[in-house]
Amino acid sequence: MIIRKANKTDLDNIMLMYKSCVKGMIANDIDQWDETYPNDGVIMEDLIAQTYFVAIKNNVIIGGINIDLDQDKTYLDINWEDTSNSFLVVHRLAVKEEFWKKKIGKKLMIFAENMVIEKGLKSIRLDTYSGNPKAMEFYRRLGYRELGSINLKPNKNEYYCFEKIIK
Repeated sequence: MIIRKANKTDLDNIMLMYKSCVKGMIANDIDQWDETYPNDGVIMEDLIAQTYFVAIKNNVIIGGINIDLDQDKTYLDINWEDTSNSFLVVHRLAVKEEFWKKKIGKKLMIFAENMVIEKGLKSIRLDTYSGNPKAMEFYRRLGYRELGSINLKPNKNEYYCFEKIIK
């Protein structure tokens, strides 16, 4: 498996990966995402910004992650441990359903953590849906600490904010 920066030409295959991931989430009663999000407009913005990365195995996109500096304004209400504001934010981490439990998500998060080190930053911030216990446990196992909750979307439960200080 390789991880590389995604190109605009990857959009259709990235969306196929999300479709698979969302289908698996819905089958597991996780209503975090649906047919409206993540959508090709949001992902194209990531591609234009050159902040989206894909995991590829046998020439197939099996996972993806956006890593940037953009935090939702609701993040300002969280008491982050890294007060230096020297962080990256992870968004839209996803893995094709057939590759769940094969450590693809973990490899993408390690990739993000290595970006923090390469850029001389101190931490990673992210949020995950309270209705997605698998994701919350995943981040906890990787050493992320839950620091509070935010309301990101109408008609959805709260999202929990996580942070990891990268040594």
